[in-house]
Amino acid sequence: MDINYELYKVFYHVANTLSFSEASKQLFISQSAVSQSIKVLEKKLNQPLFIRSTKRVQLTPEGEILLKHIEPAMNLIKQGENQLLEANTLNGGQLRIGASDTICRYYLIPYLKEFHRKYPNVHIKVTNQTSIACAKLLESGQVDFAITNYPNSGLSNTQNVRIIHEFHDVFAANDEYGSLRGKTVTLKELQTCPILMLDRKSTTSEFLHSMFQRHQLDLVPEIELSSNELLIDLARIGLGIAFVPDYCIPENDPDLFIVHLEEQLPARQMVVAYNENIPLSQAARQFIDML
Repeated sequence: MDINYELYKVFYHVANTLSFSEASKQLFISQSAVSQSIKVLEKKLNQPLFIRSTKRVQLTPEGEILLKHIEPAMNLIKQGENQLLEANTLNGGQLRIGASDTICRYYLIPYLKEFHRKYPNVHIKVTNQTSIACAKLLESGQVDFAITNYPNSGLSNTQNVRIIHEFHDVFAANDEYGSLRGKTVTLKELQTCPILMLDRKSTTSEFLHSMFQRHQLDLVPEIELSSNELLIDLARIGLGIAFVPDYCIPENDPDLFIVHLEEQLPARQMVVAYNENIPLSQAARQFIDML
């Protein structure tokens, strides 16, 4: 189908802003030109893309389907333009990273500090999502690479994965559960305690549920949150036993102790993942080399 790229570009801006007037400002064209372009595109596709009313604009189901394909394409074009503008230097350009809050706080900050010191003109954009959501950001081209926990069900076969750190998950408790200190506890015994853990949209939750299922046990968490830091805070005040990566717990923590398990949980990895089919910018390559 012979459709001018400019029509898709107009569609992308209207779909993102849900406003013909705002899209016209971003594109530096008149609002009537925006409206005419959408009409032409709808006619060529023989599908309505927007529902128009006096108060608002919204996507039709067909428009939502088209946006899912147009958005990654637009992101790829932007990425290509940015790489060309960099002209193979690190005096500008953008570095787009996807990573969870926990990975940013406990692992990534020193590398961000060092990279910014060396290349202060490179704009760094970090998008915080769960590891699974970061994989989807990578798939849609919204980040150059993602740093995630692994295994990660969101990563596809087209993504190159490099291990950068290995860690174990631990159960951390305070003196409310002092009877467990120094003991070796089974998962079945631990099942009777209030478990604090990340929500089901996380790789950590997938991992722990699979461990319990492997031992024919049901896991019913007391509290599920989206932040390891909050889980640790709640464990410190005795609301339950937090399941978190070991690198989140300071050595010789005065308030918490690690519960020793009879069943050995396998190690997990922290990985940097990027799309093999998309060339990395020099800034992205340099950062990955630092990792």
